[in-house]
Amino acid sequence: MNTFALPLVTPVPTHVVVIVSGGMDSTVLAYALHRAGSAVTLLSYDYGQRHRRELGYAARTAEALRVPHDVVDLTGIVGVLSGSALTDVRVDVPDGHYTDASMRATVVPNRNAIMLDVAVARAVSAGADAVGFGAHAGDHPIYPDCRPAFLAAYESAARIANEGFLPAGFRVVAPFIGWSKADIARLGDVIGVPFAATWSCYKGGQRHCGTCGTCVERREAFEVAGVTDPTAYVTTPEVS
Repeated sequence: MNTFALPLVTPVPTHVVVIVSGGMDSTVLAYALHRAGSAVTLLSYDYGQRHRRELGYAARTAEALRVPHDVVDLTGIVGVLSGSALTDVRVDVPDGHYTDASMRATVVPNRNAIMLDVAVARAVSAGADAVGFGAHAGDHPIYPDCRPAFLAAYESAARIANEGFLPAGFRVVAPFIGWSKADIARLGDVIGVPFAATWSCYKGGQRHCGTCGTCVERREAFEVAGVTDPTAYVTTPEVS
């Protein structure tokens, strides 16, 4: 039997707004917090990403958990976020491993800070005592806003910006920030996350392409974790 530990946030939030893209990491986080006993509200964003089909998968998670789900329209900022392969059709989504330097093309400037700002505002309006997002250690080489230093600084700023309006002990939690994606896959397997109902591919086709960084990382995570990968890939490269 798999005895992988459930990474509880201590104390468990009473009510947490979870940023859910529809991908593996945020979906496992939503399931884990829900299982831990938190009231969960899901928050997703349409920021003009070419893989916006992920939003349908986020909605499926909300339906499965029977929790509220808000989708925020951020498409108005696309014009000022040029240069990212995720929001600029002139830039190709690179193939390769997630840690390759080429994956810098998938950075959306200040994306997590923007999303967290909206999530904190949602938490204030809902009286929630936490915001959660699914950053993990595999994100660190490419995405500076997925690192522990960013998390600590952002949480401090959020508390100052909303002083007097947040519940006591308000936190921004990222329980996977020191975990590998394989760790997340193991946890999801233990708690019964339906991985077939998640979406990772940045190219946004009808099936996972199998060659972009997120597809390679997804397949590698399942293989390293020893968890069955239910994903149908167009191309299945060898995992190095």
